[in-house]
Amino acid sequence: MTRIRLDEHYAEATVLGGAVLGGGGGGSISDGLERAMLAVRFGSPVLMSHDELNKNDLVLTASVVGAPAAVEKYLRPVDHINAMNLLLEKRSFKLSGIIANENGAGSAVNGWLQAAMLGVPVVDAPANGRAHPTGLMGAMGLHRLKDYHSIQAAAGGNPETGRYLEIVVEGALRQAANLIRRASVQAGGLVAVARDPVTAEYLAKHGAPGGTSQAIRVGEAILQSRREGAQAVIKAIVTVLRGEIALQGEAAEIRLETVGGYDVGFVTVKGDRKGELTFWNEFMTFEMEGRRMATFPDLITLLSLEDGIPVSSAEVKEGQGVGVLVVPRANLILGEGVLLPETLQEAERAIGKSLLP
Repeated sequence: MTRIRLDEHYAEATVLGGAVLGGGGGGSISDGLERAMLAVRFGSPVLMSHDELNKNDLVLTASVVGAPAAVEKYLRPVDHINAMNLLLEKRSFKLSGIIANENGAGSAVNGWLQAAMLGVPVVDAPANGRAHPTGLMGAMGLHRLKDYHSIQAAAGGNPETGRYLEIVVEGALRQAANLIRRASVQAGGLVAVARDPVTAEYLAKHGAPGGTSQAIRVGEAILQSRREGAQAVIKAIVTVLRGEIALQGEAAEIRLETVGGYDVGFVTVKGDRKGELTFWNEFMTFEMEGRRMATFPDLITLLSLEDGIPVSSAEVKEGQGVGVLVVPRANLILGEGVLLPETLQEAERAIGKSLLP
C-alpha cells in the first residue's frame, strides 16, 4: 500500500480491526463508524505510507483523551475539528499529514475527519498500533528529548450543561498531558485532542508505521467471515494476528470505577477455568489460576461469543459470553511509547500489578 482512497469499506474495516487492537480501550465502534463515515462522505481522505513524506515534513497527532465509561461524556465530530483549529491557530506551520494516536474502534480513525477538511493525507503510522491509556505512551518518546516543548489543544463537553471547554497547553510534555487529562474530567469525561507536530523522520523511527494497515487487515478478515457466525469471526482474528483464545466463558464479576479521567478495574471470566483481567482503560494483565498469561503491551481483548466482535472494558456486562484473545507483543506494530519503563511504571501504580519484567 502506497496510497489508498479511504471509502466506506475501509472505514468499516479500520474501525472493526481497530476495535480488536484496542485491547479493551480505544473508544466505541459506533463512534468510530460515525466519524469515519462522515469523513469519507465529506472529503474522501487518503491513507498514505509514511515513506512518501520528506524527512522534514510535519505531521500532527489526533487523539481522544478521557474515560469511555464516564456518565457525562459528550464529544461531537466538530470537537475534533475545533481542537485541530485551536492548535493551528496557536502555532503556524505547514502540515503534511495527520496520524492517529493509536488503534482502537474510535481511535484508529482519529484524524480522518480533520484530514478530509484540510485536504491532507492520513499517514499510515499511528503513534502506536494498539491502544494505550496515557498521553505519555502515545508521545513516541518525545518526553525524553531535552527541553522538548509540547503543544496540545483539546475541545469537548456538552454546551447545554455548561461542560464545553477549549484549551491549549504548552510546556513540558508530561505536565501538558496531565493538564489535558484534567480537562477531560472537567468536560464530563472526554475531549478531542490535537498535539505535538513531529517530522516524518522522527515518526518513522519512533512511531508505528503500518499500524493502520494492520487494523484494516484484521477488519477485512472480520467482514469476510461474519456471515459464518461468531466462531468464524474469532478464528479469522486469531489467524491474522497469530494469537490464541486463552479462555472462553462468561463475564462473572466486573468492577469499574472512573478515577482521574480513566476507567480502572477488573473483569473475571469463568469457563472451564477462571481468569481475571485488570484494566486501566485498556486491559493490562490477564491471569488464569494465579498464572500470568499476558501483560501489556501484549494484546488482551474480549471477543463476544455471540458475534465475535470485540467488547471493551467499558461495555462488558456480567453474564456475557466472551473469549479472551491474547496476542504477543511481537505480533503487533508498536511505537516507542508503550515500551518505555517510565510509562509502564505509571500503569503499574494504577492497577497495582507489575508490568515490567
